[in-house]
Amino acid sequence: MATRFSSDVYARRLQRAAELTRDAGFDAIVVGTGPDFRYLTGSDAETFERLTALVIPASGAVRVVTARLELASLRESAIGDLGLEVADWVDGDDPYALALAGLGDDAKLAVSDALPALHLVPLGDRTSVAPQLATPVLRELRMIKDDAELAALRRAGAAIDRVHARMGEFLKPGRTEAAVAADIDAAIRAEGHDLAEFIIVGSGPNGADPHHEHSAREIQADDIVVIDIGGPVHPGYNSDSTRTYCFAAPRPDIAEAYAALERAQAAAVAAVRPGATAESIDAAAREILVDAGLGDKFIHRTGHGIGLSVHEEPYIVAGNHDVLREGMAFSVEPGVYFAGDWGARIEDIVIVTSDGCEPVNTRPHHLVILPG
Repeated sequence: MATRFSSDVYARRLQRAAELTRDAGFDAIVVGTGPDFRYLTGSDAETFERLTALVIPASGAVRVVTARLELASLRESAIGDLGLEVADWVDGDDPYALALAGLGDDAKLAVSDALPALHLVPLGDRTSVAPQLATPVLRELRMIKDDAELAALRRAGAAIDRVHARMGEFLKPGRTEAAVAADIDAAIRAEGHDLAEFIIVGSGPNGADPHHEHSAREIQADDIVVIDIGGPVHPGYNSDSTRTYCFAAPRPDIAEAYAALERAQAAAVAAVRPGATAESIDAAAREILVDAGLGDKFIHRTGHGIGLSVHEEPYIVAGNHDVLREGMAFSVEPGVYFAGDWGARIEDIVIVTSDGCEPVNTRPHHLVILPG
């Protein structure tokens, strides 16, 4: 399966990767299959016990090393249009020697995060300098989305909004979380996603677990229900949006806490602009919840980057001094969690613009009351 933009998009990315490789002082980076490989080639190829990797030298030709039996699927990606050197091999050959061809024994090599140890160790055994992570190169490439990526994220955001708009069809007292999740799964696909990457249906006390998925628990008429859903839309860019629902006017303490959560999420979105730091966005949300006496109920970071991966850089968290730049995209998702009782979260994906940000999710933020 290939996730494709035009070949010139990938050509520009590869050229920039080579420049950043040189700037970082590496002789080459080796990119294993996974999101980084997809970003640079448009290929969803997977590595198992046979090595498939992209080798980007600081100077010279980019090449793909792959088992010959994978050649057909690779030709369906941008690799087939880019004129890259392909070093194919059959069982019994040494693919690691092919990956390092033209590089000296003392080459400064960097590898992508997703390269399995099964392949990292043999590569390291063939160089006198221990390989490093290629994070300085790959994070710089992927954090700033180009126009094609931003358009893909907008499509994904609109698609998941359409699913949230249908929640009254699925979410009803007496149904199990699992039954609701099954309907949401079908709706996610029907509204334009390739698949549902994750579905959280957290009702009542389960809503107090941010990473609860879904269970056989029957939803009750007085429950607060957290729905956090998303997945990839062609060509592989992800949606991720959370809204919180109920079936009747909430208890006064819930209404008060939720109002503070709305203010916190709005303040964090309003703080997004080029030049702000990632941690300042987290602080904008956290300060309001602390002032409302809910600081200990907000137990996770405020957000994460999104693109070909649901979670990628930049991370919107205390201690992250990364400066926001136009073209970054990430979630803004404060939450409050009362163990054994209820929880709530509001999540939008935002794109950093020249003077602020553009949310790609537009569904209402208030506690949505559905027919009981």
